[in-house]
Amino acid sequence: MSAARSRRNGCHGTTTDPRPRGGVVTVALLGMPNTGKSTLYNRLTGGNAQIANWPGLTVELLRGAMPSDRQGRAYQLVDLPGIHDLSGSSEDEAVVQRFLRQTPPDLLLLVLNASQIASQLRFLLQLRALAIPTVVALNMSDEARRFGLSIDAHGLEHALGVPVLAVSARRNQGISELIASVHQLGEGLSGPPREADLDQALADIPQEWVETLLSQHVQLPPRQVNRRTRRADRLLLHPLVGVLLFLAIVLGLFQLLYAVGTPAQDLVGSGIDWIQEALLEPVLTALNTPRFLRDFLIDGVWLGVGTVATFLPIIFLFYLVLAVVEDSGYLPRAAFLMDGFMRWLGLDGRAFVLQVIGFGCNVPSIMGTRVIRDRGMRLLSMLVIPFALCQARLTVFLFMADVFFPKPWWAPGLVVFGFYVLSFVAVVITGLVFKRVYPSQEAFVLELPPYRAPSLSTILRRGWTQMLNFMVTTRSFIVLGAAAIWLLTNLPPGAIQGSGSTIADWIGGLFQPLLGPIGMNPALTVSLFFGFIAKEILLGAMAVIYRTSEVDLGGVISGLITPLQALSFMTFVLLYTPCLGTVAAQLQESKSRAFALLSLGWSLLLAWLMALVVFQGGRLLGFG
Repeated sequence: MSAARSRRNGCHGTTTDPRPRGGVVTVALLGMPNTGKSTLYNRLTGGNAQIANWPGLTVELLRGAMPSDRQGRAYQLVDLPGIHDLSGSSEDEAVVQRFLRQTPPDLLLLVLNASQIASQLRFLLQLRALAIPTVVALNMSDEARRFGLSIDAHGLEHALGVPVLAVSARRNQGISELIASVHQLGEGLSGPPREADLDQALADIPQEWVETLLSQHVQLPPRQVNRRTRRADRLLLHPLVGVLLFLAIVLGLFQLLYAVGTPAQDLVGSGIDWIQEALLEPVLTALNTPRFLRDFLIDGVWLGVGTVATFLPIIFLFYLVLAVVEDSGYLPRAAFLMDGFMRWLGLDGRAFVLQVIGFGCNVPSIMGTRVIRDRGMRLLSMLVIPFALCQARLTVFLFMADVFFPKPWWAPGLVVFGFYVLSFVAVVITGLVFKRVYPSQEAFVLELPPYRAPSLSTILRRGWTQMLNFMVTTRSFIVLGAAAIWLLTNLPPGAIQGSGSTIADWIGGLFQPLLGPIGMNPALTVSLFFGFIAKEILLGAMAVIYRTSEVDLGGVISGLITPLQALSFMTFVLLYTPCLGTVAAQLQESKSRAFALLSLGWSLLLAWLMALVVFQGGRLLGFG
């Protein structure tokens, strides 16, 4: 099957092979997790990556251009998900299997962790059985030598019949030789890519083959010990001290997201305001734009653009932090510490890490579920993360708590802390309800790699790539949502917000029988529509609805809403969908509209039930 030949329909209506035409050699990059595959990909492609939809796949894969060979022939590198072998049933392993069957590459580039070669040779033997030309990169060879391992790369190459090269992607060692080896295989190609013989590869690999290769070509030290890693793990994996240090580390990362991300968001917001005031509004005025269209473009469409843009610094910073935690080797250890409790909820320790980071922003935390290989567990994680009390909702809670519970001095803080506890209660309820709906298909296999210093260039490229990916894939969804909300509050033409004549006012009245039992009046109901876009604009929406400024909003609503109504409102705001960005991220990561709708419906149901308990329970106790 030729690489340049048209394919049958793929996902998203793709009708042609996304691989470039003109004799381009396609190289598939494969490897287990924690082998430095991402770092090697950046070395080989210069960090240039594009997101591509591939025929027969429901996921997007990174691809980038490698250096051309001596004949000027182009090479593209496709980064496949990290897997442990080809015979598993996880989502990532299924993606790799479908890729190899439906779009077989010209070459395979397998990345092995040289310091853990004893556990990775079986995967090499599986790929060798595919009958696709293969180059093997023994990455982290510098670490292997430091641990006392000696690997006869030339002997392995002769025994296996495939090129085997020792490299260190982090230190940029052996990369030129690796590229030359790929070119050498590529120059000898003729005809279409070979069909992958997956049946042969999925056959059992006798352990005797692995033992023979190890005994003949790998010299292990009497006791392979990384003393620095052992000393650190005595503290970081201690049942008590390790948990305390984990919480301290998470708190530090959480504070970093606040300390750096919030000013960055404010800076982006200031830039957006400047563009609106200095460019957009004068241009629309000069063009004599009708008032209705002008307001729609500024308060609707431009508001959506600004909402997307303010997420970008947080997403970039989040992926920097996640890359550091992951590449340093600490993420598997944090997952190990919290695994016991999360298993009770049908999750594992990684889900807890992402849940805590979700207190900064739910959107990048949902995107971070890519570190979870099992699809069922990943979907369950995406279901519980939105209940984390994010920074945007925190601003609403601080405002409401200060207005309605100002005394004694410790009351506002206690109220806010109570909602943090309530968010964990929602996670527990959701986990217990849905853990059988999204079961984990296999045991959680956890490898503890040695600690290592992350590559600065790698983590910067990862943050930048993921930030751009989010902007491209969610912009339309959020902008259209913002425009729709504006139309709801401004139609029919000439209607005045809060007068009962707009579509939003009509909707508020329509939902009054449903939301009345939880203490919502029509004005609060309409404000929840604004909060659906982003909680950052919820207070501003309330100011518009109550015809006052945000500065005077507290004094106005304190005379119109009871403290019990405020508690019910805060409960609903905590648990119903955080924002359009969260829905967009769930849709992007799950590739399932049904799942996104389920998450939306469940959050609304749980929010209503919890708010009902708060409001009606408070009335029964005499607080009405």
